[in-house]
Amino acid sequence: MTDILNVEIKARCNDHEEIHNILKSLGADYKGCDHQIDTYFNCNKGRLKLRQGNIENSLIFYTRNNQAGPKESDIALAQLSADTSLKGVLEKSYGVKVEVDKKRHIYFIENVKFHLDEVVGLGRFMEIEAIDLTGEIGLKKLDEQCKHYMKTLNVNENDLIEFSYSDMLLT
Repeated sequence: MTDILNVEIKARCNDHEEIHNILKSLGADYKGCDHQIDTYFNCNKGRLKLRQGNIENSLIFYTRNNQAGPKESDIALAQLSADTSLKGVLEKSYGVKVEVDKKRHIYFIENVKFHLDEVVGLGRFMEIEAIDLTGEIGLKKLDEQCKHYMKTLNVNENDLIEFSYSDMLLT
């Protein structure tokens, strides 16, 4: 298990091509397109989700305040194999709250991860996640990185999303 601190934003984004071109011009490392199913389970505190994809597979527990701008997340993450029977155990233990089905393009620039998402039932979005895996970067720097890339990618504050995809699907 890995404990991760990050600062992130989520925003509506109808022009993935423009963001792709900007990231490419910045030398971003493109990891590919992942079809992900995020299954959220009922839990008393925070959010518990199982991510199943062709690139990323993990069990993630996180706490985060709902707010439109850059927000801090405290994450516990366990990497999993692609074929896992864990979903059945979690379904029986906690019950499924909601499933999020998305197509996600994944990019990295150093410790900053970028997602271009197309979410079934919700539309097109982008995310910026400034990630601290070691505890050496700190919240201030993560916040600065997130805000820097918001400007670089022309993220309009009116497009910022306060809630997770799971919350949006539940309303």
